[in-house]
Amino acid sequence: MDDPESLCLALPDGTKVSALLRVPEDARALYVFAHGAGAGMQHTGMSSLADALAAANVATLRFQFPYMERGSKRVDSPAVAHAAVKAAVAEARRRLPALPLFAGGRSFGGRMTSQAQAISPLDGVRGLAFVAFPLHPAGAPGVERAQHLADVTVPTLFLQGTRDKLAELHLLRSVVETLGPRATLHVIDDADHSFHVRASSGRTDAEVVLELARTMSAWFFAEGEFVRAT
Repeated sequence: MDDPESLCLALPDGTKVSALLRVPEDARALYVFAHGAGAGMQHTGMSSLADALAAANVATLRFQFPYMERGSKRVDSPAVAHAAVKAAVAEARRRLPALPLFAGGRSFGGRMTSQAQAISPLDGVRGLAFVAFPLHPAGAPGVERAQHLADVTVPTLFLQGTRDKLAELHLLRSVVETLGPRATLHVIDDADHSFHVRASSGRTDAEVVLELARTMSAWFFAEGEFVRAT
């Protein structure tokens, strides 16, 4: 498989961040894939899922938030993070305008994407896919972080593990139910927030990554066809 292409994205304030674009030969969808709070776009979990998505005919554009580009451990303000998401979406749309476009990401990155979408719809984005949505801090269950999702009008896909300490499953199910038919929840048994599964589960982490990629690609293709049909 070809290596991803390195890009540089310019944000409105003049900040520049790195990005990686991977486009498989038979790409049928494009996913703007934001990283989580504690690890950047080249983290093993990000790279392995991007590889699996490429094998499933999904192109990905990963990018760094400015704080990660600087090597800081303190995440950006929402406004700064939203600007990075918008710049990545705009670049993805510019480079591959013919592909159905989706956005989202891991944990913090997914939440920043949904916030940006709720404030002002991201141009061309047909749906959002969340890889471990951080519904609440560990040990502090609640649904306040999901309130903005009511303002997201595009379809959403939640991929969540049953052992995720940042999203008690019964709370997330209630959120998804309130969003109605535009929201889909796919549960990974025994997976934690990083989608690690214990040996006793009878599965490997690599098998979980493949399940994530298969689920995401099938959803992207279905949503892309639905939009074309309507």
